[in-house]
Amino acid sequence: MLVQKLNWKSKEGYDQISVNKAIKYIIILIFLSNCSFSKKDEVDNEKLIDIFKKNEPIEKEFNQQLKIKKLNTFKTKPFQKNNSNSNGNINFDSNFDKFLTYKINKIKKFDSNQPELFFTENENVIFFNGKGSVIKLSEDLKKIWEINNYNKKEKKLNPILYFAQADNRLIVNDNLSKMYSIDLNDGKVIWSKYSSSSFNSDIKVYKDKFLTIDFDNIIRAISTKDGKELWNFKTDNSFIKSQKKLSIILKDEIVFFINNLGDVTALDVNNGSLVWQTPTQSSLIYQDAFSLENSDLVFENNTIYFSNNKNEFFAIDARTGIIKWTQSINSSLRPTIIESLIFTVSNEGYLFVIDDRTGNILRITDILTNFKNRRDIKPTGFIHGKYKLFVSLNNGRLLTINSITGLQEKITKIHGSKISRPYVFKSSMYLIKDNAIARTK
Repeated sequence: MLVQKLNWKSKEGYDQISVNKAIKYIIILIFLSNCSFSKKDEVDNEKLIDIFKKNEPIEKEFNQQLKIKKLNTFKTKPFQKNNSNSNGNINFDSNFDKFLTYKINKIKKFDSNQPELFFTENENVIFFNGKGSVIKLSEDLKKIWEINNYNKKEKKLNPILYFAQADNRLIVNDNLSKMYSIDLNDGKVIWSKYSSSSFNSDIKVYKDKFLTIDFDNIIRAISTKDGKELWNFKTDNSFIKSQKKLSIILKDEIVFFINNLGDVTALDVNNGSLVWQTPTQSSLIYQDAFSLENSDLVFENNTIYFSNNKNEFFAIDARTGIIKWTQSINSSLRPTIIESLIFTVSNEGYLFVIDDRTGNILRITDILTNFKNRRDIKPTGFIHGKYKLFVSLNNGRLLTINSITGLQEKITKIHGSKISRPYVFKSSMYLIKDNAIARTK
């Protein structure tokens, strides 16, 4: 109103009146503001909550005297055609006295990626080397054949490969946008194509199609016969791409997957139609999506489990997409579910045992107690063997942990730097180094 009155009053009367009114308004506002805020501060200051404050990762033990019952439910072939990503309890134990290794050309991007061994239905081992050569090995690491489907320029880019099996064919995707199929008998390329974007996920096979996710957060269903795209489903995308491998699970005729923004989506595997979608991060994640690292999704007990490096562990109802419970656990490693118990290892080196039904933490134990430079040490994966957990570390060590007590039993040196999570195939454990595959019984 003061601005309007400027046009109505004469200049002579305006200056005096407007200045007096302005001074009065300012004095009143200052007085009211001081009174109200000072009283509110005195009364409510202790009750104020910082809604932007992030929970700190748990770095202390809890209920460490609790002993877990012996778990006698074992999974067979936990790393063969495992569409649920649930490894469960594996009937394996070893003293790690002897290791057999198969040398490969060094994988330069090993530290920042998650390359994985693949085990065929005919009990062979598939892996690749730093130049992108696909290698088929017997279970005792004897080479059967080797094939390279890359030109000189592509070899220099050190591709990271992902595998799946469709009948007697090997499906291969990579982070250079290439996909192809190889005859598992002789290693000959059946078909080879390029995609519009690089791939960054597991591969799951359903009947005559395989499912994979690219760096644009698009899941694609592709024919195993000729590489033709059958359908795709786009999810929200971020400008900066995370290098963390994305995860897919397949149950009955539903495919579940997570993108690099933390959105979990369920689709009809036949046509790609949406069943449900559940975001797990706020819109703020768009600003730092490159730093979000989700664990693999795991399907068990009609529930999808996963965690991330933002101190969050989720249990999501697989039928509805509703979040059943969350827990504050900082981990980007695949969890293990056995009966009604969940085992996971945090990025800080603490073993958590969780009640599957409620999400309550039953026990926390420190598994890095014997390491002086623990701040530099990160777990890279684990499995639950017969009454023991085997945890791999980024310093090349493998820990043997008693799952009943949570206590460390043994430290085995495998390599001088990062090793992969453990794999168990038949009666042997396999581990990947940046320049070799290691096997022990």
